[in-house]
Amino acid sequence: MEKDLQAAFVHHFNQAENKMSREQKLMAWAASLGFDTDAAIQIGGHYVPVLREGAQVYVSGQIPRVLNKVVVTGRAGVEVNVEQAQYAAKLCVLRALTLLRQELGSLDAIARILRINVYVQSGEDFTQQSEVADGASDLLFDILGEAGAHTRTSVGVYQLPKNATVELDVVATVTPAYLQVCS
Repeated sequence: MEKDLQAAFVHHFNQAENKMSREQKLMAWAASLGFDTDAAIQIGGHYVPVLREGAQVYVSGQIPRVLNKVVVTGRAGVEVNVEQAQYAAKLCVLRALTLLRQELGSLDAIARILRINVYVQSGEDFTQQSEVADGASDLLFDILGEAGAHTRTSVGVYQLPKNATVELDVVATVTPAYLQVCS
């Protein structure tokens, strides 16, 4: 009986989740991960966080910063376990999607995420960079559906800015309807 109730709950939750808009999914994930999508995204340096060229939109590298604090730091496989590194990757995705939403006005303007590059500050023997990147990939797919399916590179690196465990960048393309509105 308990398994039937659990199955019914999961089925109901999945149906409700499927009816949620991209914006609602972004907000739900942000709340569950402790990220405020309305807070200013701090940029450190002389570059633009988002650059649009035709139908493509490039998001500069994002680290797991919440407000002015990098919340996951250190080397994966040494100070940080895989689950913590996946959490960092998800925060990076939330930052990137927030920037895309600010730039485009809505996540519905995204036709597809074309590519992500995920850099993982790794210990010498750490080889699970792709598992860390799965945190980012899974979240993109969950929020954007098929439009979140993308190509990807995951790379282990010696060091990242601010001692962040993960940094990722995103390339997206916008819908033809969005391009017509902007023309």
